[in-house]
Amino acid sequence: MKTSFLFAFIILFGSVCFAQEDMLRVKQITLKDGSELVGRIIDENYTEISFITNSGVEMKIKRELIQEIKDIEMEEHGGKLRRVDPNQTRLLFSPTGRPLKQGKGYFSVYEIFFPMVSFGLTDFLAMSGGMSLFPGADEQLIYLAPKVNLLNQENFALSGGVLYMTITDESAGIAYGVATFGKSSGAFTLGLGWGFVEGDFSSKPMIVLGGEVQLSGSTKLITENWLPPGDNGAIISFGIRFFGSNLAADFGLITSTEASDGFPFLPWLGFAYNF
Repeated sequence: MKTSFLFAFIILFGSVCFAQEDMLRVKQITLKDGSELVGRIIDENYTEISFITNSGVEMKIKRELIQEIKDIEMEEHGGKLRRVDPNQTRLLFSPTGRPLKQGKGYFSVYEIFFPMVSFGLTDFLAMSGGMSLFPGADEQLIYLAPKVNLLNQENFALSGGVLYMTITDESAGIAYGVATFGKSSGAFTLGLGWGFVEGDFSSKPMIVLGGEVQLSGSTKLITENWLPPGDNGAIISFGIRFFGSNLAADFGLITSTEASDGFPFLPWLGFAYNF
């Protein structure tokens, strides 16, 4: 079962993981009345900016009307520019091989009770951490997740890290390496993780297979799948991500290849605000 699932997954996402869209940095201008314009600055001086929007409209904007100017990433697809997913460093939960750039970060919440804050300390090192928020619980789960980027190229990124969790005097987690092939618009992610409990590591790794396909400037399909060592069945998930400039929301379903009784799916819900 696991071998056939792996083969089908690679065939499905292998055709999109090397898409050749060009990543572009454009400007987003936010005016004091809340309006947002996306495009390029043609010319500027001390009093005004000459601006052309992505739809080709040229205008002059007085600086006194501008609240903020910031760079955003977009890609050229089918002759048009579209927004790039702001939360590229994660699938539904598992990390991708992509780095979190220095000074960038996000606040995320998974399944309502598991918040996390992540921040790029450098272009190569990011730190994440959080604590569960179960109402009425005497003790909460604390988790830390450093991540180191080893290689970051146009169509390939490689990282390694640790997810460490502790509650009272007990600890467990997973040490992993993860590689992502392709761009945000279409990519395949392969991860290997060695679980540990109280410092005792497993001898065989868990395999994580992930894929993402961007459908538009605000939606993306994502799958994340865990194959434990041995013949223990696979955990499979599929979801959709809705995103804007900073916010990303994931809705998905999780099941197991061994699920048989009742409704076989568990819902997945995740939010991330990028800053």
